[in-house]
Amino acid sequence: MANSIWKGHITFGMVSFPVKLCAAARTQTISFHQLHNCDHSRVKQVLYCQTEDRPVSRDELIKGYEYEKDRYIVVEERDLQRVVPSTASVMQILEFVPSTEVDPVYLDTSYYVQPDVAGERPYALMLEALRRTNHVGLAQWTLHSREHMVVLRPGRSGLLLHTMYYSSEVRAMDEFRTDTTRVADQELELATMLVRALAAPFEPSKYRDHYQENVRALLEAKIQGREIEGRAAKPVLAPVVDILEALKASLARKQEPQSTDLPDRRIRRRRAQVGA
Repeated sequence: MANSIWKGHITFGMVSFPVKLCAAARTQTISFHQLHNCDHSRVKQVLYCQTEDRPVSRDELIKGYEYEKDRYIVVEERDLQRVVPSTASVMQILEFVPSTEVDPVYLDTSYYVQPDVAGERPYALMLEALRRTNHVGLAQWTLHSREHMVVLRPGRSGLLLHTMYYSSEVRAMDEFRTDTTRVADQELELATMLVRALAAPFEPSKYRDHYQENVRALLEAKIQGREIEGRAAKPVLAPVVDILEALKASLARKQEPQSTDLPDRRIRRRRAQVGA
């Protein structure tokens, strides 16, 4: 299990128990450094004082807030410590809401919640109570100089916590309104059939980041002094003139027997069909 990023207490009603949080997921991506194009040496950003016209070191820096153009007030670390809320060490559940009412658009970062020493029994109590009632707990929690709204929900084997966007941070739904009255009954029936034909159990391990894999292959080839062969083919998108016919063609393709050819052979055959 990964190292915990926070330790504290969860409280609901008069019940309190110690927990620790671990990051449930992290983004994996290839990073690049900035190099000088003449000698390929790594370059670094320099902190520079405009008034004194000289570079400065990090130990000369303090925090400042710009309240007017080019006018600042100094904020020291002890000032910030005075305003840290109690949610920095205690996560108090404010209310329980039906799990179906929490729109996933509000969810941000995910964490595993583990019971700490002497917290196993009340932890298990909350986990089972949330499962039986189909509710989730809403609380506030301070981390990295910000008080987050969070949701606690039961997972397969324990509690999960998700930080949430505040309502002021979520765009209004009216911005994405669409008119569903324009959908024809026959089109909707075929679209529903297509959804059911493509339905499958949720298995995230089936999916990979092909772009990152291609970048790794590119880097490996460059390290070995080789050139990457070929270039990724751009998908050919047929213009949708008749939605009904497009849905029928999609269903017919889905119902075709699966070929046992290798993937690259299937790709070559499809390219030949497109060219024809």
